[in-house]
Amino acid sequence: MKNTSLLQEEKRATILFMWLFYIVFFLYDIVYYNLFPLLPWLADTAPDAVWYILSFIKHFIIICLIPVSLFLFKKEKPEKVKYIIVITFLVTNLVTDIYYYFGSVDSYSSGNLVEVVIILFSPIFINKRFFHLVTWGLILKYILVGLFIQDPIILFPVIINIVLALIAYILLHRILIYVKALKNSYSKQLEGIVKGVIATLELKDPYTRGHSERVAEYAKNLAKATGKLKESELDHFYYACLLHDIGKVNIPDTILTKSGKLTDEEYEIVKTHPVVGAKAIEDVEGIADNIAVVYHHHERWDGKGYPDGLVGEETPLVARITAIADAFDAMTSTRSYRPALPFEEAYKRILDGQGSQFDPALVKVFKQVYPDWITISKQYNKDY
Repeated sequence: MKNTSLLQEEKRATILFMWLFYIVFFLYDIVYYNLFPLLPWLADTAPDAVWYILSFIKHFIIICLIPVSLFLFKKEKPEKVKYIIVITFLVTNLVTDIYYYFGSVDSYSSGNLVEVVIILFSPIFINKRFFHLVTWGLILKYILVGLFIQDPIILFPVIINIVLALIAYILLHRILIYVKALKNSYSKQLEGIVKGVIATLELKDPYTRGHSERVAEYAKNLAKATGKLKESELDHFYYACLLHDIGKVNIPDTILTKSGKLTDEEYEIVKTHPVVGAKAIEDVEGIADNIAVVYHHHERWDGKGYPDGLVGEETPLVARITAIADAFDAMTSTRSYRPALPFEEAYKRILDGQGSQFDPALVKVFKQVYPDWITISKQYNKDY
């Protein structure tokens, strides 16, 4: 799921970039190639017919990018627009420059104000990859033109672009640092809020004190070991794991803390907590993307779980990871109806459940990280 706010900000930045690009692109060409040559002292700089033909082709191609961009906006893929515009601009400029100046006695006098706009405004996307594309793309363009036309004056626009790129990089670097600081601050606040909510749940059932934190730590460790979640996704996954049992606030205390075996009716009430929990977090930005953790962490590999009875990989990966972490901590924690099992016994039961209760591939990864889980548990007990 895409973060809606980020998607909207990407759209706004792309629209601003497009307006700047097209306004400067056309105004520059109108002024430089049509108005300047009318001045008496610049009359001999007027381009010839070949240049106008090449210019027409270039402008036609650039205009054709507008419907392409609108299509990508409609498909919710605005992040691709800036790459398409810049790459097309660089390629068309490269071809026209080489075609016009190769073998010509005229000294190279091209370059475009659009390039300045592209470089200086590239930081608005807060994207290093795009910045590198713009910078190295422009430098490579001039190097290739220089190799073809063998004119040393090509070094001048190269130097100008390098200077502008340094300015843009300083801006981008400062923006990235600021964004990182805001992100860390937001993450700390979100974590504090989430743990506050968990503390409320633990007041209902003292036996589960620390359960959510340990499950979140185990799950994050296992998720990282799979290599299937990006580093940037792990924190939000962790917060969702902290809230995996939040739906239990809706379960009566008499059922939640019952020391004996639950009746069928009571168990059906317990089985509602994933649905209730998912409903509670569905609009929480930063956690809702991992709503499957809350809704599906009691699904089983063999399809005998709840609430939907999903089979195998029908259950999202994040929920399959959480299921192992949840089961392991539940077995190694003291509950109102039984004492904690030894870690070795819980380890054996997880292995026995591969292919039935748990994802076999994840159980193999669990075997690798099991020593880490022992360390996590000891550290948690030490801290608390």
